[in-house]
Amino acid sequence: MSEHKAIVEWAKPSLDYLKGRYSREHTWSFDGGAVVLASSSPSVVPVPMSNAAGVDPEEAFVASLSSCHMLTFLDLARRKGFTIEHYRDEAVGHLAKNADGAMWISGVTLNPQITYASDKRPTPAEEEELHHQAHKFCFISNSVKTDVTVAR
Repeated sequence: MSEHKAIVEWAKPSLDYLKGRYSREHTWSFDGGAVVLASSSPSVVPVPMSNAAGVDPEEAFVASLSSCHMLTFLDLARRKGFTIEHYRDEAVGHLAKNADGAMWISGVTLNPQITYASDKRPTPAEEEELHHQAHKFCFISNSVKTDVTVAR
């Protein structure tokens, strides 16, 4: 099996830290050298304590699910002989309160738009099955309790 690491680092103390008025801006660093500006969502913590230019954990969660689904779908489609030219997903996560009143991402809707590069294209039923299998084999979707659906 494998191990996957990320370094999450915050270091912006302020005199108002104990009053809750401090920057939530931080960085995510990955083994390949990518460094991503991150922050809490401005919908959760208001600007200027949040930075809308940063990726927030909710967006990252949605992107992670979408990316894993796409990568799995691409491989499954390739194995079936379908050549994909372009794949775009405008995924949306829904933040809500659970039965205990705690906030959680209650659902993620994937909206993939796929362009095939040849005349060999899956039927709607075959494409639906490819999405079903991609969801079934996606490491990230297997790791969460959030409902993930593919919009049609």
